[in-house]
Amino acid sequence: MPRMPKDVHVYTDGSCDTTTGNGGWGYIINYRGQQKTASGYEANTTNNRMELTAAVQALSNLREHCIVTLVTDSEYLKRAFTDGWLDSWQQNGWRTSKRQPVKNQDLWRKLIELSEFHQITWSWVRGHAGHKANERADKLALEARKRGH
Repeated sequence: MPRMPKDVHVYTDGSCDTTTGNGGWGYIINYRGQQKTASGYEANTTNNRMELTAAVQALSNLREHCIVTLVTDSEYLKRAFTDGWLDSWQQNGWRTSKRQPVKNQDLWRKLIELSEFHQITWSWVRGHAGHKANERADKLALEARKRGH
């Protein structure tokens, strides 16, 4: 009998200091009461890039097909999947509605690949509003950014 996919909750966040361009990302993976966290640093980046990187890193860490609820405070990340933005960008040759090149195409392409492997429900929460796991992911990203590695 085939094994049922794991039901996993993922919480991601990104952080960027717009003055220095230093960024950080963090994630929490919850599976059956067990947690795994990770974070990382990137120089010369943007907040959006860190939000996407957090999701890429978390989903890449899931080595088998999973049913994932991914919770983010980035409307940019969530809405790209739920509001058809990615479909439009691809149909328009990776151009926005203003005919500008879509930023972070490398990360979007990886997220598309990962979303074809996993069954993902994209969920948004307001940042800095007391959501415990989102606050913790934010702290991981901020600490990574400040550490600088």
